[in-house]
Amino acid sequence: MATSAQAPVAARTMAEFIDLAGLGDDAKAALAPAHGPRQYVQALLDQKLYPDAVRFLAHALPKREGIWWAWVCARRASSDAPAPLEMTALDATEKWITQPTDENRRAAMRAAEAAGLATPAGCTALAAFVSGGSLGPADTPPVPPGEFLTAKAITGAVVSAAVGGDAAKAPERFQGFIAQGLDVVNRLQLWGSQ
Repeated sequence: MATSAQAPVAARTMAEFIDLAGLGDDAKAALAPAHGPRQYVQALLDQKLYPDAVRFLAHALPKREGIWWAWVCARRASSDAPAPLEMTALDATEKWITQPTDENRRAAMRAAEAAGLATPAGCTALAAFVSGGSLGPADTPPVPPGEFLTAKAITGAVVSAAVGGDAAKAPERFQGFIAQGLDVVNRLQLWGSQ
């Protein structure tokens, strides 16, 4: 899968990137001067700041790969028999991931609205829609999405996938989903060999 354009963490200082990602005060305090991205995510995990670790990864990954990560998490959280509208949103997102056309992007938005933006599947499809192109109708002047809208929707998808269902299993789900996100980082070699 070819990567999509997005500034890597290294393009900004860690503190700047953490501010842009909107991490909480505890997460900001977890940053040590010697931390690179990988060490920082580990510090967040050690302090059980799971939503902040998800938010950091969502902002660090290229958009298309981040949406794929959210799709995997939403799919894992949806059980073997997801509700029909959620399955439609997952299918629309998968189609956009494999064929990122404007038509598929807009179809993902229709599926997101039908599934509901409070669902992991709906948030994932929303992430595909806000990944580029225009937010307005196709026949109007372009309305570009904000730089970090995709990362915010990815965060919503992954966090809601982790906290849905049995609350006692949320830490385990967060850890598994974050490990999956780190695997994407490693496969793309986004953070080098640090």
